[in-house]
Amino acid sequence: MRKWVILGIFLLLIFGVFYYLTFGYYSEGKRGGFVVKLSKKGYVFKTYEGVLNVGGLYEGGGTLNATQWEFSVDGSDKEPIAKIEEAIKTGSRVSLTYEEKFFVLPWVGDTKNLVTHVEVLPNPMVPQQNTPMYQQQQQLPQPQPAPLPVPEPVDSTAVL
Repeated sequence: MRKWVILGIFLLLIFGVFYYLTFGYYSEGKRGGFVVKLSKKGYVFKTYEGVLNVGGLYEGGGTLNATQWEFSVDGSDKEPIAKIEEAIKTGSRVSLTYEEKFFVLPWVGDTKNLVTHVEVLPNPMVPQQNTPMYQQQQQLPQPQPAPLPVPEPVDSTAVL
């Protein structure tokens, strides 16, 4: 009997460690940038794999090295996928909240970084229609062009 209790405790311990390593994560954070790629991959487990262009640093020679960060999105998580696709269409920056897993697991994705939440940041170059500033710009009166001055007639009979 004692042998079965020890075996049961050992199996529960092994199962608990496996469960934690599979569904747990050791790091979480945010990354911001422009999504340059999002593709659906997998033979059995369909996940979305993407690349975020974080930016770059100038080197001494005047070249710009772009820093790219690879991430995965669970195929059943529709909200982040829709927001990433919208950001790709509009060319907007995004802020990705992610969890960094212990291992690369086939049902999680091709990377350790699993995106859980996406925030599409407003593009400062495109005016937003629902902002008060945009509405104020539409209501401002348009300036009228100043009337052209009419030249005075010159008296040709006058002698200087």
